[in-house]
Order: sequence, then C-alpha cells, then structure tokens
Amino acid sequence: MEPQTLPHRCWIELNADALRHNATVARTQGAAEMMAVVKANAYGHGAVWAARTLQDSVAMFGVANVQEALELRAAGIEKPNYLLSPCLPEEWELAVRMGCHISVSSLQEAIALDKLAQRLETKALLHAVVDTGMGRIGFLEEAWDHSAIAALMSVKHVSWEGLNTHLPSADEDAAFTRAQLARFRQAVEKAQGMGFRPKWIHASNSAGLLGYEEQRGLCNLTRPGLMLYGVSPLPEEQSRLKPVLTWKTRVTLVRELPAGHGVSYGSTYITERPTRVATLACGYADGYPRQASGHGAQVIIGNTVCPVLGRVTMDQIMVDVSTCGDAKPGDEAVLIGAQRSTKVTATEIAAWSNTIEWHVFTGIGPRVPRLAVG
Repeated sequence: MEPQTLPHRCWIELNADALRHNATVARTQGAAEMMAVVKANAYGHGAVWAARTLQDSVAMFGVANVQEALELRAAGIEKPNYLLSPCLPEEWELAVRMGCHISVSSLQEAIALDKLAQRLETKALLHAVVDTGMGRIGFLEEAWDHSAIAALMSVKHVSWEGLNTHLPSADEDAAFTRAQLARFRQAVEKAQGMGFRPKWIHASNSAGLLGYEEQRGLCNLTRPGLMLYGVSPLPEEQSRLKPVLTWKTRVTLVRELPAGHGVSYGSTYITERPTRVATLACGYADGYPRQASGHGAQVIIGNTVCPVLGRVTMDQIMVDVSTCGDAKPGDEAVLIGAQRSTKVTATEIAAWSNTIEWHVFTGIGPRVPRLAVG
C-alpha cells in the first residue's frame, strides 16, 4: 500500500520567534551566559527543535540524563550538555566519552570519575552541587567544608566546570529562597577562597531569574526552563513572555443529545437541556489531563469557549457546542493557545487538573506531532 498523507487529528504548533523572545527576556534577568533547559523533550515542546532554535545563543543545554544528551548529539547539536540528574555508574563512561558535564554530589563520585577519566586518558567535566535546601542531590552544606573542597581539588583527571545549587521554592517562598542564595554565596566564597574556582556558578531557574536580584553578581550562568516556553512561574511576570506552544485537535463528530442524556464514562454529566455535543480527537493518551474532568475545563472552537462535558476518555473528549454556530467535523479546536480573540492557557488547564504547567506540557504524548510554524 502506498504511504498516505493523513490530516492531523491532534497536533502542536511551535513558534521559534516566541522561544527566542523568551530566551532574550531570560538573558536580561541575569548573567549573559545561559544553559537552556531542554530536558523532558524541552518540556514537551521537542528537544531537538528547541536546541536547534537556541544553539547559537547559549553556552550549553540542560538535559536530564545521558539518553537525552545522545538525542541531541545524534541530531548534530554539538553544544555541551549538563546532566541535571546523577548518572548511574554504568552511564559514567559514555558520559565522559561524550564530554557531558556531570553533576557530582560526593567525594566518592569525584574519585570514581577521576579514575575512569585516567583510564580513558581524558578529563571528566564535573559540576559540584551544594544542597542548600532542595534535598535531592548535592553535598550537604555541613559537608561542604575545607577538607572536602581540598579533596576535590586534589583529583587530577577532572576539570571542575561548575559549582551550583537549586532553588526549590523560588515561586513560593521568597524568604527561604533569599536565605538559600545567601548561604550559596557563602559556599562559593569558601571555595573560591581556597582556590577552587570553577568556570560556571549557577543557581537561577526561571523563578529565581524573574524574582530575585540576589542572583545577579553571584551567578555567571543561568538555567531557565519553564519561562523559555512562555509560562512564568511568577504570575506577575507573565506579560513579558510569549507562549511557544499551541495545542490543537479536530472535531470528529457533532450530535444532538436530548435532555437527561449521560455523557462519557460513568455518566458523571447529564444534559439538562437538548445539547449539541462535539467529539474531539484528543484524550488522555495524547496528554489531555483526565483530572480536568468535571472541573470547568474548556476548549475553543470558532472563537467560542466550549465546556468539556463528562470525563476525558483515552482518545476522545466531548464538548458543548450549542453556542458555537455551525461547528462541524474537521473544525479546529484549540486546547492550549488562542483562536482570534479567545484563548485558553496551560495555566488554566493546570488549575482545572490540580497540577502545574510543567506537568501539563511534559504530559503531551509522543503520538501528538510537533510542527514548526512561522
């Protein structure tokens, strides 16, 4: 059978100009040098696409693991990759051979990587992490003492590329975050006073960049993630950013349901009047959150807001198009984005689903094609 070109049933449109705009905003908030975070498929937007768009204006890319670094390398993207998550011991050799920047949380890790690099006759590129409150990776602050720093400086087959921490509450707790930044400054000064001077000092995620002057002058590398994709973790800064992603699907069917008719599994929604119901070609297998069911979720069809009815199913959603004029099969429905003067945002979907925008974006499934537009 000859290959068929079929219409898209559910897809994402990606705006490179918006991505570059948001990167420029991030750059004005802190250090000129940037690690663009493209982990988790660039928060669902497409890691290769995002990296190709930004590669000429960033120092490196932040990825979760070696597999994500391999994906970028296979696409011909040569900028360094920083592994935001610890490597498994079985991954160390490949990470070192690839020239990945590796996060280190203990002297034992540093020594093991030093021995590996010696055997490979190369240098391991390492970033020491200080845990100032995240509780995930890094040297505990009380362990970041003169003896530990001296021991790190003594390993010979590594290049200390960075010293960093992470801000877990920059979008929620300003006092805690400012105290973190002050303690991280002390950790940096302690290290530098002993001659431990990695090239990069970094701590600032999107919320840190947008909300805290304290990171200026301390960090010479920033790590924006969510804000690159057009959502601010600080709502008061949202107007400065441009959405990168528009998520669309299509109407597959329109039916007239009588009053008293159930909609979707469990009949959690019963029509109160005769209702025109459209079925859409998207469901939770595509990433539309099932948790949004029954919580006021809406889509846009024909510049009209259409409520989601009943439970989101695996491959289909039902919406009320009674006020939507002549809605018909094939019409576009906007799940995230704008249609003329009407819009629905990832922040709204996150609220309907009792989750966060990061979760919404990264949940968009692999069967949803990503299309570059404009």
